[in-house]
Amino acid sequence: MTHDVFNQARPLAGHDVSADAALMDGVIREGADWATGELRRLGLQAGSEQAQEWGRLANEHPPVLRTHDRYGHRIDEVEYHPAWHELMTVAVEAGMHATPWASPRPGAHVARAAKFYVWSQVESGHGCPISMTYASIAALRHSPALAAEWEPALASRSYDFGLRPPLGKRGVLAGMAMTEKQGGSDVRAGTTRAEPAGDGSYVLTGHKWFNSAPMCDVFLVLAQAPGGLSCFLLPRVLPDGTRNAVHLMRLKDKLGNRSNASAEVEYHGATAWLVGEEGRGVRTILEMVNMTRLDCVIGSAAGMRYGVTQAVHHARHRKAFGRHLADQPLMRNVLADLALESEAATVLMTRLAGATDRAIAGDRAEAALRRTALAVSKYWVCKRAPVHAAEALECLGGNGYVEESQMPRLFRDSPLNGIWEGSGNVAALDVLRALGREPEAREAFFDEVSLAAGADRHLDGAADRLRKALDDPTDLEVRARRVAEDMALVLQGSLLVRLAPAAVADAFCVSRLSGEGGHAFGTLPAGLDLDTLVGRAVL
Repeated sequence: MTHDVFNQARPLAGHDVSADAALMDGVIREGADWATGELRRLGLQAGSEQAQEWGRLANEHPPVLRTHDRYGHRIDEVEYHPAWHELMTVAVEAGMHATPWASPRPGAHVARAAKFYVWSQVESGHGCPISMTYASIAALRHSPALAAEWEPALASRSYDFGLRPPLGKRGVLAGMAMTEKQGGSDVRAGTTRAEPAGDGSYVLTGHKWFNSAPMCDVFLVLAQAPGGLSCFLLPRVLPDGTRNAVHLMRLKDKLGNRSNASAEVEYHGATAWLVGEEGRGVRTILEMVNMTRLDCVIGSAAGMRYGVTQAVHHARHRKAFGRHLADQPLMRNVLADLALESEAATVLMTRLAGATDRAIAGDRAEAALRRTALAVSKYWVCKRAPVHAAEALECLGGNGYVEESQMPRLFRDSPLNGIWEGSGNVAALDVLRALGREPEAREAFFDEVSLAAGADRHLDGAADRLRKALDDPTDLEVRARRVAEDMALVLQGSLLVRLAPAAVADAFCVSRLSGEGGHAFGTLPAGLDLDTLVGRAVL
């Protein structure tokens, strides 16, 4: 009898990851109802045992750097486990990397965001090259001739791994290299030099401290040209088939994101082409950064959904003191609070994706809203992910602390989106910059919030306090994080009041906007409809 297994949750496999009411409601609401069938198919694949095994193997067997071949020739290649390539194949064939650019239609970026959200719950590391490829096209369009040359390959739904002349491949992927060891987020401190070669190309010499997914086919790189800091397109393999002078020095030994290689690189006279104008590199590459920031929000929302799904599943099948954990009042409070945070992130994510669609189509009001709301969301949603992952893991107790549960991987990956594309301070200060330089951004934000005016007294009070806080210039930079947090909560509250079931909106406003909730998860005040909150997280 010592080896009988009972009172353990059954494996959560064979389910539909897209069976997420907040997600599907948002997809339909934001104009991508035409994509629901494809999302369902992807959701079933994401919930399969096979996909889960791919995610496990890609992290159990991280990439390996091969700098030289057996004869001493530089090859600068990274080897990945076959599971990585399986994950990438699904993502590319589903169009998560570029389809909205190749096939623009209302809701295209929403559909793509929903797919990225669903598939990221299988494994998040491979999302890095997918996200950068998606974002690269926005920056590349600053040079129409380069865009016309490269977009067909970037938008191809064929995953074609390996270093070969890129424009001869069935599909290519793009990365980004901005930061250097002496500058970090201060990219203007970069020392990489770009000298005109006389034939329209440039020769780059220098280093980059963080180059994620170094086996991509092409990269957008910042370097100091004669006219100032500029953006360049740098392929790993040149058109004549020779390797570009890009040396991979080492792979980063990271806390999480272990399936994805991140490298330190040196350029030894590497060939590249100017994107945009000389001296406007930051403005050019910011187009890419803003698109990847959207994916940071999507990825964090996906991690929250995965965490609460696992926590609720465990609690519904595990008994203690004669009752299932999910039926015990305090655990039910924790689960409801986790579900509430997840749903708020998902609703905000789909709204941002919808704003992206409309902004790209020329809607100036949506572009202004997106400018502020994206920075606010990048700050707050990504900040909430690690504490959410920790609480979800704790719901599984010791079972959640062991690698087999995959919860430690979720926890290790959870801080990444808060750091990538501008850490907390960078994002919070960017909020102030947008509000100060672009009055229409503040107007668009409060126009959105005011759509729920009068529907909830806690929301109305929080919105009034926020306006007063923004009108007071005293120590505004010192208060930047608090401003960003309050803006995110007020925006989430407004969206939930308008778009979510009353039980969700009421719980959010009373716990996040009135001061009646505590700091830890599981401190929702009495009298709320916890059953509805938990029920929306059940698969």
